[in-house]
Amino acid sequence: MVATPIGNLDDFSPRAVKTLKQVNLIAAEDTRHSKPLLRHFGISTPLIAMHEHNEREAMQNILARLKENQSIALISDAGTPLISDPGFPLVRECHQLGIRVCPIPGASAAICAISAAGLPSDRFLFEGFLPRTQAARRERLQGLKHEHCTLVFYESNHRIRESLQDMQLVFGADRPALLARELTKLHETLISAPLDELLQQVEADPMQRKGEIVLLVAGAEKKADAEQTAEATRILEILLKELPVKQAAALTAQITGEKKNQLYQEALALRDPPKS
Repeated sequence: MVATPIGNLDDFSPRAVKTLKQVNLIAAEDTRHSKPLLRHFGISTPLIAMHEHNEREAMQNILARLKENQSIALISDAGTPLISDPGFPLVRECHQLGIRVCPIPGASAAICAISAAGLPSDRFLFEGFLPRTQAARRERLQGLKHEHCTLVFYESNHRIRESLQDMQLVFGADRPALLARELTKLHETLISAPLDELLQQVEADPMQRKGEIVLLVAGAEKKADAEQTAEATRILEILLKELPVKQAAALTAQITGEKKNQLYQEALALRDPPKS
């Protein structure tokens, strides 16, 4: 598993170049895209294509070669393989067959953006690409609305404006965010602003709707413990009027992030208060 540059060719590690020269075969997401990179570094190793449309067929070919003790490198168009790219079934099958899998680390657009975002990085949730349709996209964002960790998305330049509109609607206009565009490339741009300001800049400047985009959004703020507990109790009381104890507790946990077992015990006490 060999990481390739996401833009700046100087980010290609000597170990990665050495590995690609030594293996018997390189499996690339798009051979036409990878050939100029390999040519630049004097890598003449044979190439085969493995992408989302031929993944199963290519995987069987690669596994057959691996069983013959050939060494094969997997690369994506840019960055670290398998991060929103094909390859997962192949790696899983290798592990199951006892074939050694070796990661050769390097650039990753997500990690690169996190390191420069100025948002909490002790916990983050990588969501990759959001759904293309508005209804499905908003549904996914609703499910992330109460997450406390930093959210990381990849987004197409064709949908960045629509995604920001939906994020502003679901998360709120003042949620801090960062748009990282064309990382490590000539026109690299990082814009840190609340979602509403970020949307305004993207709408006003067509350049911010071009290239490769990583979008980071701050997690929901944690309420003070006492305030959060009181809110959970209020929601639980409302739900208990319509739902069984177990279901009310589970739904309250999903809404508030509180522990389901504790809410279940509280629900039992609310339903059957001790007699004086």
